[in-house]
Amino acid sequence: MSFSGLTPHFISSSCSAQSSPLASLTASTSHEPPLRTTHAKTTHADVSASADTVAPHTAASLDDAALHTIRALVFDLDGTLLDTLPHLTALTNFVLAQQHFPQHTQEEVLSYIGEGGQKLLMRAAPENTPQDVIDAMFQQWKEKFYTHGIDLVAPFEGINDMLATLKTRALLGVLSNKFDAGCIASVQQHFPNTFCWVHGERAGIPRKPQPDGLQNCLDELQLHPDEAIYVGDSVTDIDAARSAGMRAIGVSWGYQDSRALLEHGASYLAKSPCDLLTYVEPLLFERRI
Repeated sequence: MSFSGLTPHFISSSCSAQSSPLASLTASTSHEPPLRTTHAKTTHADVSASADTVAPHTAASLDDAALHTIRALVFDLDGTLLDTLPHLTALTNFVLAQQHFPQHTQEEVLSYIGEGGQKLLMRAAPENTPQDVIDAMFQQWKEKFYTHGIDLVAPFEGINDMLATLKTRALLGVLSNKFDAGCIASVQQHFPNTFCWVHGERAGIPRKPQPDGLQNCLDELQLHPDEAIYVGDSVTDIDAARSAGMRAIGVSWGYQDSRALLEHGASYLAKSPCDLLTYVEPLLFERRI
C-alpha cells in the first residue's frame, strides 16, 4: 500500500475542512471489515484493579447535565485502537541492529513507548549514544515504518464494531504521539472512512501530555471541551485530556497499569470496546430532526 501524500488532517469524506464538522453526523453507516483483528487482551498491563474492583464512575452517576452532550470522541492510537507493540518491537530492533546495538524484548520495548518514536529510540539505545546517531536512527525508523513488521499491526478485537456504531452518532478523531505521517497512514489502512480528524506528533504542537493537540482538535471541530471525550490507555492520555478540560476514559486492554489511569482522573475504565460503547451511549448528543 502506498502512503504518499498523507498530509491532510481531515481524512474522511464525511468531514472536511471546507464544511462544518458537525454536519457530518449524518455520515454513512457503511463498515469495512478489518484487515486482521487481535483479542482485546490485557497481557501488557497490570489490570488487577479492574472496573469491578476499583468502582469508577458510571454513566448513571454523572450529573444529568453530562447526558446527551457529547458530540465527539477522540482516541489514542497505539494500545487503544491498534495493537502495535509487535510492530514497534520488530522495527526498533531492526534499527538498533544497523548500529550493532543490543536487541530488546517486547516487554522492554513496551517500557519505552508513549512519548513518540525518537524518545523510544533514545531509551532503547545504549546510554550516552550521541544525539546525531539517535536522529539518524529515527529517520531510518520512520522510513522503515511502512514496511518492516507492518503486517504485525492489527485492531484489538471489537474495535471495528464499536467504531462503526459510534461514527453514526458522533464525530470521531485520533490524536497520537506517533509521528504524524505514520499515524495518518495507520488510520487510513485499518480504519478507512471512519475518522474526520487525525494527527500524530508534528512541528509546533507539543506531544501529549501537553493539551495542545487536543485543544487544536477541539478548535478545528468547533467544539467546547465539555462536548468531547478523549479515550486512551496511558496516564499521558488521561493527563492530556484533563489539562484540555475534557473528560477522559481509560481502556484496560492497553499497555499501562489500569489503576494508574483512574488515579490520574479517568472518568471510567472500559474493560472492552463493547463496555466503552455501553458507557458512552447515554452521553452522546441526541440529534432532533
